[in-house]
Amino acid sequence: MKQILVVDDDIELCDMLQEYLQGEGFEVVTTHNGQTGVELVLAENSYDLLILDVMLPGLNGFECLKQIRQSSQIPVLMLTARGEDIDRIVGLELGADDYLAKPFNPRELVARIKAILRRFQSPENNRNSLKNGDIEVFPAARRVTFQGQAVELTSTEYNLLEVLIKNSGSVVDKATLSSQALGRKLAFYDRSIDMHVSKLRKKLGCSDEGQQLIQTVRGIGYQFIKN
Repeated sequence: MKQILVVDDDIELCDMLQEYLQGEGFEVVTTHNGQTGVELVLAENSYDLLILDVMLPGLNGFECLKQIRQSSQIPVLMLTARGEDIDRIVGLELGADDYLAKPFNPRELVARIKAILRRFQSPENNRNSLKNGDIEVFPAARRVTFQGQAVELTSTEYNLLEVLIKNSGSVVDKATLSSQALGRKLAFYDRSIDMHVSKLRKKLGCSDEGQQLIQTVRGIGYQFIKN
């Protein structure tokens, strides 16, 4: 049974989510305090996914995510206010895997959760390493190294890199990246892919020739350069 931690100060919403998600076969723990949420994630290290609200009193969702990402790559789905695009962008920049705007349909939340967990634990990951130049991807362990040194990636950043490196030298359109790495159709004005790729580029650095390893193909998508 997958264990989910929900951090939201809306007690009624937490109670509803706990009941609904338990009915879907998940074990659910809730807390209404950001600092407590951080401590639970870092101390227990037993949760499969974190649902984190942005608007928390005291330590807000962004601050929680910053602390968590210093030592944990737990999949994180952030809850944002309707229409607050800046919240979504900042959340993705800080390492969130996905976001959902309030109010939302619980069925959509379950679909997002299952998509994240499915990507994180896909049977496709049980294969030999994928190597391109100084980058090596180990699907079975969901681990990445650059010049032999570990690269810490979020679940979604890893998914994007695996799709791109499997198609090294070829352009992968954003619709395909959204489907295979995010587990959902690409929506109009959705910049999630761009934000995740931007973070991924910063973590991977450049080739020996000073080239970005992930090239933008304007109007289409992205291409991992082949070495």
